[in-house]
Amino acid sequence: MKKKVCLITGATSGIGKAASFELAKQGHEVLLLGRNQDKLLRTSEHIRSMVENARIESFCCDLSMMSDVKSTAEVIKQAVDHIDVLIDNAGGKYLDHEVTSEGIERTLATNHIGHFVLTLNLIDLLKKAEQGRIVIVSSGAHYSSTGIINNVLAPESYDGRKQYSDSKLANVLFAYALADRLSQTSITVNAIDPGGVATNFARNNGFVCWAKHWAYHLYKRELQTPERAAIAVVFLAVSAEVSGLSGRYFLRSVERESSKVSYDLEAQARLWKNSVALSGIDL
Repeated sequence: MKKKVCLITGATSGIGKAASFELAKQGHEVLLLGRNQDKLLRTSEHIRSMVENARIESFCCDLSMMSDVKSTAEVIKQAVDHIDVLIDNAGGKYLDHEVTSEGIERTLATNHIGHFVLTLNLIDLLKKAEQGRIVIVSSGAHYSSTGIINNVLAPESYDGRKQYSDSKLANVLFAYALADRLSQTSITVNAIDPGGVATNFARNNGFVCWAKHWAYHLYKRELQTPERAAIAVVFLAVSAEVSGLSGRYFLRSVERESSKVSYDLEAQARLWKNSVALSGIDL
């Protein structure tokens, strides 16, 4: 297998950390992106202690802040001459309404807008790869979204669960719209639902919310370790089996139909237009 340069967001915990370790174990160069410098250092040291001659670099970035994402993208451009794989993995769920200092609701900012900005800023590095790949981590929660994705600024209009579902639909809509825009290049774009994973996801909303997340997936008998979930993400990132496939949705390692509204071209166009308006960048 030809060794690749792989950038992964949310690389210091859960699926992101497990995928980073697996990619390093396979001999790939791994660029870790996370918002906590101490966690980045510990993750880098852990991987190096477990993988001989691991090639690791880390970049501290708050994905909910566009200014931070843009400046970090410039640092990445100076650090590497190309990127083979970009894994848009980081995500959050905020039941309490929050708006960033840049005027974007935090769930939308973290789960979609930050990745929109990062991905578009790194497209030129992906074009320099022999066959660039973008893997966007979504969730089965996207099936419950109606397709109207808003930057909710009024607290009284905010529903944290709905906004999370909407942001996960945004991931899929973005994957399809970007795949279409890159169809004349060698870059592929796919979305994936890694399934229920035993992590600290949603722990920021309190123990009850976190426990309900675990209980739901335990009841469905689909709760899995981060290491097992990461296998599917790594499969999409580097496997020859999916080379050339683009604009697809996967449940773990198997291609599936995403929600009906995710294929709506008007919904894709609307999301793209709104994302450009919020971020100030376009492809």
